[in-house]
Amino acid sequence: MRYSGRDVISPMSQPVSGVIVLSQEPLRPRSMSIRLSSVSKSFGAHPAVDGISAEIESGTFFVVLGPSGCGKSTLLRCIAGLEPIDDGEIALGDDVVANGHVFVPPEARDVGVVFQSYALWPHLSVSKNVSFPLETARLSKDAIAAKTKACLETVELMPFKDRRPADLSGGQRQRVALARCLAQSAGTILMDEPLANLDPHLRSAMEDELGDFHRTSGSTTVFITHDQREAMALADKIALMWDGRFLQVDAPDVLYARPETEEVARFIGRSTIVDVEVTGRANGNCRVRLGEAVFDVAGRTTTAGQKARLVIRPEHLRPCPPADGLEVWVTRATYRGGYWETHLAAEGLEGELLINLPAKAAPGDAMGVRLTDGWLLPG
Repeated sequence: MRYSGRDVISPMSQPVSGVIVLSQEPLRPRSMSIRLSSVSKSFGAHPAVDGISAEIESGTFFVVLGPSGCGKSTLLRCIAGLEPIDDGEIALGDDVVANGHVFVPPEARDVGVVFQSYALWPHLSVSKNVSFPLETARLSKDAIAAKTKACLETVELMPFKDRRPADLSGGQRQRVALARCLAQSAGTILMDEPLANLDPHLRSAMEDELGDFHRTSGSTTVFITHDQREAMALADKIALMWDGRFLQVDAPDVLYARPETEEVARFIGRSTIVDVEVTGRANGNCRVRLGEAVFDVAGRTTTAGQKARLVIRPEHLRPCPPADGLEVWVTRATYRGGYWETHLAAEGLEGELLINLPAKAAPGDAMGVRLTDGWLLPG
């Protein structure tokens, strides 16, 4: 593995003892896989990234989702080379870029970063912001002009090429940052909550643009967010991060329908988690007792008589006569646009069930509900 004209240096621009010096050839351009092997990073006694391992396939839109302070941005900075890791290994494609003996600096990793703050040059025009990495690479003037034009056309900003960032909307500034990544031809694009500063309407529009950008660039994208709706809309794979660790890495629909832990089930979507008794199996499903009623649900638990934890989503419940299901009463109802999110309580049931109803029910109304599906947490 060799790099052109650069030594492999520490982030403090000091030689690192035992570091392998690599020279003469840049990292492979375009889409690259990412391998994280037991990656750790601490600040003082606090482990921001705690032994994370993951394989991100080339060309994947990979979303790291989690609450504030869980270590998402620190992980992104470690991949970018903006933070050194304490332990483990990071590889981009076939090339190791960080471990106990190697540290490849950010400029040699073929990584483009889109920050929440956009990080645009305020004194440069839109076209100059986009052409900056091309000029740094010392391409010819004709090549710079052609590629800058192509990148701006991709994000539909050619009419704004002579404006400065201060004269643009938040969404337009974000597109400038994306065009600059396209100009870099980066094999990996890292996005740190790039939509957080946008209003809800523009954020929804930008989700479509980000999806188009990912397909256009062909790059592997790592996207950081705390917004699960954003993650579900964009991701090929989602890693739910919690206290410096990945709790589960899966496709969005699998993460929602088949959570592996209570933390995942509570963070993704709306749900109630209740204790049930497994009474057996039927038609490939588990048969469980909830209150005085028995229902069939999905899950891997098979031992009759075993206690288990059941995840119930609003769509798992259907109204029915009280005698045919679980007897409940309404505690409150909130209009969500097209349906009423209705909270239900039942005798002996921990927490409240949620069901989406077409009409408003008054607090105290009695009704019955039937469980049409559910998910028994593994173990």
